[in-house]
Amino acid sequence: MRTALQAAVGLLLALLAGRTGASLLAAIALGAPAQTPPPAAAAGPADTPAAGRAGAADAGRATPPPVPAPPADVELPPRADPIASYTLRATLDPAQHTMRGEGTLVWRNASREPQRELFVHLYLNGFKDQRTVFLRSAIGGFRGNEILSNYGNIQVTRFAIREMDGADVWPQGNPTTPGDPDDETDIRVALPRPVAPGDAITIDLAWDARLPSLALRTGHYGSFHMVAQWFPKIARLEPDGTWAHFAFHRLSEFYADFGAYDVTVDVPEGFAVGATGRLVEEQRRDGRAIRRFVQEDVHDFAFAAWDRFREVRATTDEGVAIRCLFPEGSEREAVLELDLARFGLAHLGAAFGRYPYGTLTIVHPPEGAEEAGGMEYPTLITTGGSWLWPAAGVRFVEAVTIHELAHQWFYGLVATNEHRYPFLDEGLTTYAEVDALRARYGDSSAARLPGLEIDLRTHYRADALASGQSGAVAQPATSFVDGADYAGLVYGRPAILLATLAGVYGEDLVRRAVGRYARENRFGHPGPEALLDAVRREVGAPAAEALRAGLFERAWVDYAVATFHSWPADAAEPAPGEGGQEGAAYRGHAVVRRRGPLALPVDVALHGADGVVQRVLWQAHESTDRIPYAGASPLVAVVIDPDRRVLLDEDLANNALRVDPDLLAPSVLARASFAVGLALTLLGP
Repeated sequence: MRTALQAAVGLLLALLAGRTGASLLAAIALGAPAQTPPPAAAAGPADTPAAGRAGAADAGRATPPPVPAPPADVELPPRADPIASYTLRATLDPAQHTMRGEGTLVWRNASREPQRELFVHLYLNGFKDQRTVFLRSAIGGFRGNEILSNYGNIQVTRFAIREMDGADVWPQGNPTTPGDPDDETDIRVALPRPVAPGDAITIDLAWDARLPSLALRTGHYGSFHMVAQWFPKIARLEPDGTWAHFAFHRLSEFYADFGAYDVTVDVPEGFAVGATGRLVEEQRRDGRAIRRFVQEDVHDFAFAAWDRFREVRATTDEGVAIRCLFPEGSEREAVLELDLARFGLAHLGAAFGRYPYGTLTIVHPPEGAEEAGGMEYPTLITTGGSWLWPAAGVRFVEAVTIHELAHQWFYGLVATNEHRYPFLDEGLTTYAEVDALRARYGDSSAARLPGLEIDLRTHYRADALASGQSGAVAQPATSFVDGADYAGLVYGRPAILLATLAGVYGEDLVRRAVGRYARENRFGHPGPEALLDAVRREVGAPAAEALRAGLFERAWVDYAVATFHSWPADAAEPAPGEGGQEGAAYRGHAVVRRRGPLALPVDVALHGADGVVQRVLWQAHESTDRIPYAGASPLVAVVIDPDRRVLLDEDLANNALRVDPDLLAPSVLARASFAVGLALTLLGP
């Protein structure tokens, strides 16, 4: 999350940009005729409704809320294959910020190769001291640069395999981080004998943990405790027999097998607990509250505990029980988050497959514990934001709530390797966030300020363009050297790339493609090829190729109007590439250019002096082309992509050329959306 100061500055810039944009818009009117007959050649890209191809005069109208695509013809798998299942007990001492854990792990070798070793993640050891990879990899331009007042760690005291004579193999474990013997977040454990493909083992576990002062995703702030990545967690074994194991890095999140979790949380009486799964048992004895949570078909478990939580509840029409835990004074935010969760479960479920769990818990951290906010775990999300944002008209609370909820699909159900391809989680989640909030709020999906509506795509477009040439989108989390590049390339650019494909080929088609990807790969751990395949099947090969180039090759595009000319039709015979229809009083052409390798079809609007606007669909196969013109009056202006469908266009200011150049650029920047987007980069979660 951004700091409160950054957010305040961003809001001020947004307001200033909005006022500037309003004055610029009032100063120009690029041909606003009483009637703008759409020419036959102006039909848009495939499956784009004709109503969405309005003339330039309609550019400022609110966009109708998109409707979820009909479900793709995919049958959802009812259950995950349980490979790593845990039965655990956690006893928390909130005064000392310590925890004692014990339990069992049942793990099955689902690969094709016998396994003579296991790899185990001890994420809490990332907070052990300043020598760890996590604390040495503080990165500017992103969240999580806090200074710890208390370190944290985890010490395994038992790791005994029942099927191997109860041997405790942990003493033979070794840290495996290359070149980092002091980092103890990735541990290799040798086995007395191999585990054959298909065989399962039961491991008895015990460990002691100390939570750090609140840091990225986990820790304590006063008596508030966010307990995440808190137990010895087995790494994921790929089908080919290789382990996907890695050190805990600042930008790297998680990757694990599905299983069933049965977790008992023991806290002092008076502490409320929000956790993954459904509460199936509760006891109170000796001043303690002991709660048992159970959830199948998940790959992680987290909980929050605090003695000052307040709570509100709701139930969806589908029977999902939602509870929101929040601090006193955040009642309005809690009610808003409940409302957004009900909407999001319905909208995202329609788009990407039904939410399969019976519960959803929302934790709104207290002031001072913001580092616990904006995070996702199975059936549990953390949010954030104060009353200031809704009061100011900025949809910060809404955005973080829907974003973290969308992770239930692209982190939770699809379960990609977030270390290797973080964009498959964050990028698709951001796309889903934008899609859902635009369905909810239309053009004011980011903010509704006095006299100004701001689309959330504007904010993410600014991020996407700022980092577009800094590296490929499809690279491992550890390859990003700057947090701003990580945010732009992992969150913003894939979302805006998909939004661009939606603008060019049709929102419904792209939504269907992402929905097919999510449905076909539920519980499946897919890679990028699965997303490309879904886009190819639903949208077409050109769209899939554009997506591949945008993800893997830094592909970009910039459209520009170079020149245009027109003259009386009787002045000369028409030359090749010039308009010459019978009865036209004037003919001419516009020279248009495409810089960059992304060749996306785009509209070109030809404005006559009489106010009539002609639309021509330019396929943009060539880097330079002539667009012919024939009309009743001279050609006075040319605009490429007047509806701003190609959101990845690098420079909107060169998309238009006009006889009167002083009034040119603002016509393309209606409502100063790009300037506002730059300001709003300070507001995003």
